[in-house]
Amino acid sequence: MNKRYGYFDHDADIGIIGRGKSLEEAFESAAVAMFAIMTDLDVVHCHELIEVKFEENDNEFALIEWLNRLLATAHTKHLVLGRFELHKEGNIWRGKAWGDKWKKEFERGTEVKGATLTMLSVQEKEDHWEAQCIVDV
Repeated sequence: MNKRYGYFDHDADIGIIGRGKSLEEAFESAAVAMFAIMTDLDVVHCHELIEVKFEENDNEFALIEWLNRLLATAHTKHLVLGRFELHKEGNIWRGKAWGDKWKKEFERGTEVKGATLTMLSVQEKEDHWEAQCIVDV
């Protein structure tokens, strides 16, 4: 397994790929990839906690649900998120994310509006999981 996350080209938007030793780790990495588009996550101190919970039996739809719930909560609370934890029990997904309120010091990158079904894929590879989709910017 190479890098924890990456990007791929798309005409109008940005493709993200999260990788991990487990399905949940791949989803966490996809969230890092998505928020790293918006700012340099190395400067985010992760003092604020948010929690998300949802039910979904399809792993691909769960990726979209996870990313969009994080985005919606971050936008509502004016947060940038930088650290993620996700656990799956049956069809129930419970996640936590940590971040900071947006500050003037944070360099604003490209705003992500949402995760889409375009090029959506969640796959188990030989030694890791990959979770990818296009995010609307």
